[in-house]
Amino acid sequence: MTESAKSGAGEREPTAVRHRAETWLHAFEEALTERDTARATGMFAPTCYWRDLVAFTWNLKTVEGHEEVETMLRSVLDSADPSGFHLTEEPTETDGVIEAWIAFETAVGRGRGHLRLRDEGAFTLLTTLYELKGHEEPEGERRPMGAEHGARRDRVTWAERREAVLEGMGRSHQPYVVVVGGGQGGIALGARLTRLGVPYLVIDRHERPGDQWRGRYKSLCLHDPVWYDHLPYLDFPRNWPVFAPKDKIADWLEMYTKVMEVDYWSSTTCLSAKHDEETGEWTVVVDRAGEEIVLRPRHLVLATGMSGKPVVPELPGRDRFLGDQHHSSRHPGPDAYRGRRPS
Repeated sequence: MTESAKSGAGEREPTAVRHRAETWLHAFEEALTERDTARATGMFAPTCYWRDLVAFTWNLKTVEGHEEVETMLRSVLDSADPSGFHLTEEPTETDGVIEAWIAFETAVGRGRGHLRLRDEGAFTLLTTLYELKGHEEPEGERRPMGAEHGARRDRVTWAERREAVLEGMGRSHQPYVVVVGGGQGGIALGARLTRLGVPYLVIDRHERPGDQWRGRYKSLCLHDPVWYDHLPYLDFPRNWPVFAPKDKIADWLEMYTKVMEVDYWSSTTCLSAKHDEETGEWTVVVDRAGEEIVLRPRHLVLATGMSGKPVVPELPGRDRFLGDQHHSSRHPGPDAYRGRRPS
């Protein structure tokens, strides 16, 4: 017996914990395979939550309770066609709740997830899509060669190829995806699309990647510690500060954009975007350093951030106040007020 069992805590032996988790996964998969949504739903606790990140729903979705779980399963189960549920490491149990990291497959991809299991059923389930079948990450044995050996007269260099891709957008070829906003979100998405081989373009109105951070007030830094701030494929160095200052982040984003070969147009503003339901295309008109260019992607992503556009409230007495008035995004920092005293 374990110490916890001896003390009356009721915890199961490690082998029993694993058996309980594996039994649940096997029964859950069997119910899904047989399209028995009622049986699958009944394997959840009365109070339950299922968070799906693209794997089942192709969306970011949370459902709560038996009714919502079954409704979701009825709508997505045939297209998702999940299978292969299994543990990826030894599950644990604390206070009667088993926690298990899992993996599975769908009709189009491979996923990972997390299960919290109580005696009455699954309390929480997380399912995330990590990889598309046929579009696996180009790493290991799939790593690109990078160089072409041998003699060929029409060979182009890496730099020439990169220039042709960027300068030909909207002219000789069109991007499949246009990402409006070249901050950390747009840049990270660009890095993923590069590795997936999807033609795309990230546009941003600033002159350089990272200027979104450089132009803010002097004391700005990341509020989350470094462990939560990594971008895809390229982690911060091990000696990176816990809370990075804004200009250091800006330089990292600019470097990341180059190293990860993100297709990026700076000094570019989106003037308009219109979707054609018949063709399934967007018409995106942009101003690139004074030149108007029309892009025709199939998908448009707005990565302008939750605070991308200032909201300036109308406050009583604003028209009579003689001091400086500006939104925090326009705050010049302390240097602008050095030596000045309130009147």
